[in-house]
Amino acid sequence: MQLTEEVLIPLDKVTVFNALNNPDILQASIPGCDELVKHSDTEMTARVVVKFGPVKAGFDSEVSLDPSEGPDRFTLSGKGDAGMAGFANGGAVVTLTEQGGDTLLAYEVTIDVTGKLAQVGSRLMEGTTKRLAKKFFANFEAALIAPSQAS
Repeated sequence: MQLTEEVLIPLDKVTVFNALNNPDILQASIPGCDELVKHSDTEMTARVVVKFGPVKAGFDSEVSLDPSEGPDRFTLSGKGDAGMAGFANGGAVVTLTEQGGDTLLAYEVTIDVTGKLAQVGSRLMEGTTKRLAKKFFANFEAALIAPSQAS
């Protein structure tokens, strides 16, 4: 499955890029994220629980980041094991473009799933993934803007 979206975030590009690499902000932003541990600038592990229709899956995930082209672009790849529910493997390319004082974040995600998750159906999987992405960016923006408004 592929998903391509754009989101306008009312903050500068460097702030957005740094936040996308901040484990505390990411954990607060990822729906269902119970734990996120940054092992290095390029390696993280996470525990995320997600429900796709009738299938609830707890993923133990490994994520590799490549921030070498930051703050304009970075890529990530990951794999998640949900035991009996299945396995997910994927990646994303994220591009950040300054637009005035705002940042246009464009992403292209590719995900492959196996097991019970693959049996859920592509329409349900895509709908759930889009809903989770929308919730991520709402949480992400709130986590970034709330501290600046409190000052």
